[in-house]
Amino acid sequence: NFTIVKIDKASQNRGMEPLRLPSEEEIRVAISQGEEAVVSLISSLLQIIAIQVARIQALEDQLAKNSSNSGKPPSSDGLKKASRNRSLRKSSGKKSGAQPGHPGHRLEMSANPNRIERHPVHRCSHCQASLEEAPVERIEKRQEYELPPLQLIVTEHQAEVKRCPCCGQTTQAEFPEGITQLAQYGPGFKAWLTYLNQKHFIPLERVNEFCEDVFHHSVGEGTIVEANAQVAETVEPVDERTKQYLIETEETVHFDESGLRVNQKLNWIHSASTQRLTCYHIDPKRGQEGIDRAGILPKRTGNSMHDDWKPYYSYPDAQHDACNAHHLRELAFLQERYPQDWEGEMAKHLVTIKEAIEEAVTQGRDCLTAEQITIFEARYDELVERGLGLNPLTERPPGKRGKLKQPPPKNLLDRLRDHKSAVLAFMYDFKVPFDNNLAERDIRMVKLKQKISGCFRSEEGAKVFCLIRGYLSTAQKNGVSALEALKMAMCGSPYIPDFLPAL
Repeated sequence: NFTIVKIDKASQNRGMEPLRLPSEEEIRVAISQGEEAVVSLISSLLQIIAIQVARIQALEDQLAKNSSNSGKPPSSDGLKKASRNRSLRKSSGKKSGAQPGHPGHRLEMSANPNRIERHPVHRCSHCQASLEEAPVERIEKRQEYELPPLQLIVTEHQAEVKRCPCCGQTTQAEFPEGITQLAQYGPGFKAWLTYLNQKHFIPLERVNEFCEDVFHHSVGEGTIVEANAQVAETVEPVDERTKQYLIETEETVHFDESGLRVNQKLNWIHSASTQRLTCYHIDPKRGQEGIDRAGILPKRTGNSMHDDWKPYYSYPDAQHDACNAHHLRELAFLQERYPQDWEGEMAKHLVTIKEAIEEAVTQGRDCLTAEQITIFEARYDELVERGLGLNPLTERPPGKRGKLKQPPPKNLLDRLRDHKSAVLAFMYDFKVPFDNNLAERDIRMVKLKQKISGCFRSEEGAKVFCLIRGYLSTAQKNGVSALEALKMAMCGSPYIPDFLPAL
């Protein structure tokens, strides 16, 4: 009888499946052996078809995923133009650019210019008569904003040394605080180096090129790395206070994670953030081990927003809130690949709840009415039950072990049913946002760093990056520019938000 060759793991990794089809001779042999042999042969072929159909479906699903219907970042979409606009955002109907009534912006004249250049009139532009003795009737003014010549200023500190006429001993004057080397860079210039490398992700070699072009001064890569390490060491205590605040705050804390290669190995950046704070943690593990070492979610009891990933629910003390932007993207994917009527209706229902909340806020209310909540909950339950009826549990084939893989619609429905309170948390508490976009914006800088540099060469470099990026994000969320925050850190007095305890 015809048999299917066993699939080895290496073949699966190559995307190949060594399924052997019967030869013509084997078909003729099966026919000559009678009806049972033919049925066995056809059953084997049907098994091959079933395996290939599942493989094709999985590959087509993978190809169909993009940033609009899954958690994939927009950078993964590539240059392929979408056949139609699939954005979940609805058009406002307004033209692009400033709207009517907008005050507009332009370069305004300064009341206190740094320098004034007077341009005298010598002769009449009509008859060429001399105007040297004519009085000035008025002055017309125009201003030009321009950079002065950029250069490093070298300050030489000279400490006097004197010999005492009484005891004969010498005494030297003290150098200013921080002046410890024969020649060194000042905190302002080192802040610039860190600003270019850590804020704007300019590689070390190109930072040196910038300094040569702008300041006509070459800077070694070690100097830049040392400047980064100095900032990281200074802001580490601020990071510890940020973590403690994120554990204790009643605000909704947003969590996310993303892959990042460190020393040629896949690591994971775990982020935790609010509207005014950001904290990053680098870890070799993505799941519960990494989240435990990050040390924030395991100790939280308040609202914790995330993307509905299973390991986040391992912490029962936290009040879990699920990101509905992820649900809308998943529902969009299901409508494309596994079309069923409940999917589009569930997406509309979640948006309807969101719009009802926005209307309630405009009316000055801080919650929906009990009647509204009852209606919304009943509709939600009805859609989930309808979906489960169309997607029953897959039966386990005889003799098969391990976890049984369910189709994507069933997986989403199970989460919508089991984590209903997390999905609808934004409906019960207006302080809980509809989505986890805050965390995705904070994690976006990590992906941009990876896109530019590829990876980190050491664990220490990755840790320095996390400390500085979290510090800069926190400063900018509180209205402090990145360069100013770095200068403060270089001077030993890092920026600390007023609601955090002082160092």
